[in-house]
Amino acid sequence: MDILNWIFNLINDLTWGWALVPILVIFGVFFTAASHFVQLRFFKRMFSVLKSDDTADPNKISAREALFVSVGGRVGGGNIAGVAVAITIGGPGAVFWMWMIALVGMCTALIEATLAQLYKRTTPEGDYRGGPAMTIIYGLGTNYRWLALIYAVCLIFSFSIGFNAFQGNTVAGAALDSMEIPRVYTGALLSIVTGFIIFGGIHRIAKAADVIIPIMALGYLAMALIIIVLNIASVPGVIVDIVANALGFREAVAGGMGAAIAQGLRRGLFSNEAGLGSAPNVAATAYVKHPVSQGITQSLSVFIDTIIICSCTAFVILLSDVYQPGAEGIDGVALTQQSMVSALGEWSQYFLTLAILLFAFSSIMYNYYLGENALSFMTDNPSAILVLRVAIIGIVFLGAVAPGAMTVFSFSDPMMGILAVVNLLALMMLFPVAMRMIQDFRTQLAQGIDKPVFDPAKFSDLDTDPTAWPDAPQAKVDAAAAGSVPAKG
Repeated sequence: MDILNWIFNLINDLTWGWALVPILVIFGVFFTAASHFVQLRFFKRMFSVLKSDDTADPNKISAREALFVSVGGRVGGGNIAGVAVAITIGGPGAVFWMWMIALVGMCTALIEATLAQLYKRTTPEGDYRGGPAMTIIYGLGTNYRWLALIYAVCLIFSFSIGFNAFQGNTVAGAALDSMEIPRVYTGALLSIVTGFIIFGGIHRIAKAADVIIPIMALGYLAMALIIIVLNIASVPGVIVDIVANALGFREAVAGGMGAAIAQGLRRGLFSNEAGLGSAPNVAATAYVKHPVSQGITQSLSVFIDTIIICSCTAFVILLSDVYQPGAEGIDGVALTQQSMVSALGEWSQYFLTLAILLFAFSSIMYNYYLGENALSFMTDNPSAILVLRVAIIGIVFLGAVAPGAMTVFSFSDPMMGILAVVNLLALMMLFPVAMRMIQDFRTQLAQGIDKPVFDPAKFSDLDTDPTAWPDAPQAKVDAAAAGSVPAKG
């Protein structure tokens, strides 16, 4: 164990502790500049997915459902506890830098989701699968299969195993602290519900997310807005504090501007996951007419996670009397909880516990599917998926009832570090391909086409799956010839 701990600590130091955060920022800035701020150019289009879907086929995952699954995965403890830690260590200025990294991360998320959609494959059941592993294989070639395997293994160990144990632990701890519910009861209930959802596969996960995520996000947003309205006179002062601390005009904590930048960037990246290669696994499942359409949708996911939900937590904390710059002794979820209680009363701590439960449960569903997708890339044996599902149920229960066992899952962060490095290498090498997709999307918009359609025949040099694009002109001709739809023109 000592040797393993040394190895994992070394990997963690070489990734998160040294180079990975700056690299994620640099790549995000490069993608943003090279694409001419594509995330801002398409900002208005992002919200169209919330009111309409491209498919009415109940057997397909819609763009909106894929959005909610990915939002459910991005939104978690980092939005409640992580923001509190960032403010405690980095001061109010950390919030400003979280906003900045989110604006940059929106472009990274758009690029990685676009590539995942482009190289997705149709399964025998008629679903779609994709993600960085398939992007590497079909985008870079089979000579890079070893890189895709490293990615798949790290994805399973970091998200499906380590982070699911953490989510179970978070829920059980919150229920114990606020309502004195024994960990074993919380763990048992969470495991049962988790099993029911994940044994239904991606379709049941998507349907559950379509209900849970809006309730979760809108409920938390409503609570924060109530606090903001009750303290509306103090809001301008809080915004001034955030900007002043971020730019070094005021020093709220030791480390000043440097601490604000470091904490804001780090917590922002941890929260929205842009560039880590996790969300593209879900993005690839959606039925859309063009790869960039899902890229735009996933860019919105980052906006919702950091600009909206993380900001809610920040204002709840900064508008309260509980937070004292530079003070020690209260941080994490306790700071958020006590800040909410000070504004709304004791009842709000129970709401926050429920919010944590829903945040964590949505993350468990998301983390499980990432593992299933990675495993399906490695093997098509149905027994392997069954073993994974049973293992996830057990891991969630173990994380809930055995807090001391969490040290066993200390490999999660190092594995995620390797995951991010692999994903960023692939993104950089395939960035020109992503720009071709963006240009094709823009050209069709300029031609007056409101919903651009991807035509694989126009990109015959790319290893795509024509069956994954039923709206393409040639696909419609083939379907008409087969007699499934009437021929037109």
